[in-house]
Amino acid sequence: MARRKKLYEGKAKVLYEGPEPGTLVQYFKDDATAFNAEKKSVIEGKGVLNNRLSEFFMTGLGQIGVPTHFIKRLNMREQLVRQVEIVPLEVIVRNFAAGSMSKRLGLEEGTPLPRPIIEFSYKDDALGDPLVPEEYIIAFGWASQQDMDDIVALALRVNDFMSGVMHGVGIKLIDFKIEIGRVWDGDFMRLIVADEISPDSCRLWDVETGQKFDKDVFRHDLGNLADAYTEVAKRLGVLPTNVTHAAKPTLIN
Repeated sequence: MARRKKLYEGKAKVLYEGPEPGTLVQYFKDDATAFNAEKKSVIEGKGVLNNRLSEFFMTGLGQIGVPTHFIKRLNMREQLVRQVEIVPLEVIVRNFAAGSMSKRLGLEEGTPLPRPIIEFSYKDDALGDPLVPEEYIIAFGWASQQDMDDIVALALRVNDFMSGVMHGVGIKLIDFKIEIGRVWDGDFMRLIVADEISPDSCRLWDVETGQKFDKDVFRHDLGNLADAYTEVAKRLGVLPTNVTHAAKPTLIN
């Protein structure tokens, strides 16, 4: 089949026009970036793993009634998704202090938070995706007060699901970020989870050892990123247990 028209290319994915109106094909690349793309590399097999893991999480969310843009996986690297209008925010949910929060507040990484904390950053690579308070979001019209209430509710439901799934396979969900999209059914607008959910967008630590299975492995040169993502996929049953490296995995259909 001829390649469809490319609509957008980001750091980790490419979006193509879909086969039907209102759909897109989302292609997962092997590119890895960190520190606002100041550090870059190509990790063979990363896109395959993220495609499969995002499918797993999005499908699970759908099964518990959390709406997402995911329709189906098409092949090793592509998904069919619903076209949405992305709210220009990254929604960050933190269960433990890590990363920028630890630096800002002087908290030791891994410190449990008294409750899940939700932060918002404005999606703008040139500005470094700055953190913004809810008052800015509403004042500049990026989202309404009702939207914000709905986004927080969605984020907490995703956190409950993800935390439970990860804990069940011995992984601690430190934090994660999601994006939210608007879709219309006639004149009615609703908000759904979009983009992806994968180790690229989460911090994942082994419950017992604290070993990291997320993009911090690449950020801080802690080992092989493909091996880390493969471990997550194995524990979740996405990959057969005899796969030892993510470069050319044999995936279960």
